[in-house]
Order: sequence, then structure tokens, then C-alpha cells
Amino acid sequence: MARLIIGNWKMNLGPEEAVKLAERLSKIVKHGDYVEVVVCPPFVDIVPVVQALKDGVIKIGAQNVSSADHGAYTGEVSAMMLRGLADYVIVGHSERRAMGESDAEVGRKAAAVNRNGLTPVLCVGDKLSDRDHGLATRVVHDQLVAGLDHLTAEEVGHMVVAYEPVWAIGTGEFARPDGVKQVVDSIRSTVGELYGAAAAGSLRVLYGGSVAPENAAMYLREAGVDGLLVGGASIRSEEFAAIVAAAK
Repeated sequence: MARLIIGNWKMNLGPEEAVKLAERLSKIVKHGDYVEVVVCPPFVDIVPVVQALKDGVIKIGAQNVSSADHGAYTGEVSAMMLRGLADYVIVGHSERRAMGESDAEVGRKAAAVNRNGLTPVLCVGDKLSDRDHGLATRVVHDQLVAGLDHLTAEEVGHMVVAYEPVWAIGTGEFARPDGVKQVVDSIRSTVGELYGAAAAGSLRVLYGGSVAPENAAMYLREAGVDGLLVGGASIRSEEFAAIVAAAK
């Protein structure tokens, strides 16, 4: 199974800047069959970035999606609209959850992504208070169960789960690899109990949280970690290329 490196550009870069970054990445990101690379631009940048990366070596993802396919939802973007543009869609990112997105809504979004032929990247993660009270695995378990609620075992086996401890996102604080492994193992165990060993084995589990060139290999060496969800470093071309190289 190829490693998966996803760059989440968040709310950064207008179309012109995004195209420049995409063109730069297409020149310096070198990878073979050992890694799959995805970038997730803001919605307004997706079309020009798709055109800039038309060789398909770097794939496209979206940062969010509506749980509905169409309708009177002003300002929303549906998975149906993203077909033919994106391959992956992030759902349940901690920054969305902090805005009030519920576990149940995340589950509906994951289902919408899947039924439109795209791959959900379901984000789960604990806050500092959860970690300090020994609740990290419980919180992640509950988010995972809700996020997968509307999917079949076969569908779960083809999706991606990203573990992103909230206390490590954009803070510069790194999660210990052994702590990451504990949560990743718990994710696979939960999926195995609910959907069977085949789904647990084929599901890809990523780590995300202050990922940088200096620590990328450390996380990728952990058994069960299939790739990385990269935030701030993904809009700095040299850093992102170095993280991709670490997947070797």
C-alpha cells in the first residue's frame, strides 16, 4: 500500500498564488509508487490548481463539503459538484468541529462524499483536556463510530482516517510517536470490531499535527501509520517536498 501525504492549504492563497505553488510542487515533488500525494486548496482555487496539475501526478482534495448533494444551501459546496475535480475530501477537521460541527454531521458528510465516488478523509482527534484526563482513545472512538455510521464495511475499507490531536495542530508541540501508535492501533481495533478485519487492514490511517520535515520520518516509521496530513508546511513548497521525500 502506497503511503499517502495530504497537504491541507487551509484558508490561504488566492487563485494566482495557488497556481504558482502548484506549478512549483509539480517540479520539485518527486515520488514513485511508494507514495501518493494530494493537495487540498480552498474551493476558489480548485479549478485553476486542477489545470496546473493536469498531469495527475499530484491529486486534488477538498477541505470540506456539504452533507447534501444539492438544494437551497447558500454558500455550500456539495460532493456532487466536486466530482471530476477532486479525488479526496476532508471531513471532520478539528477546525470545523471547533465551529460547531457535530459528530453526526461529520458522519453525514462522509456518506455524501462516498456516495459521490470520492474518498473521505475522516479527521478524528483529542483536545489537551482529553489527553490530560486519559480520554484520548475514548474521544477518538466516539468520533470514529459516528463518522463511519452510514458506511458499509467495503466503503470503510477504501477510506482514510486522519488522527490529529488538537493540542498539536499549529502549536509546534509534537505528539510522541508511541502515543500516536496507541491511538492508531485503537482506530484499527475499533474498525475491526465494527466492520471486520478486512476493513481494518485496508483502511489507511494518517497522522496530522505540526508535521514538518524534521519529524515526518519519525511518524512514518510507526507501525500502522500509512501517511501524513500536513497543514502549514504544505504551502511551503520545499518543506512539503521534503515531507514527501521522507515517505521513502
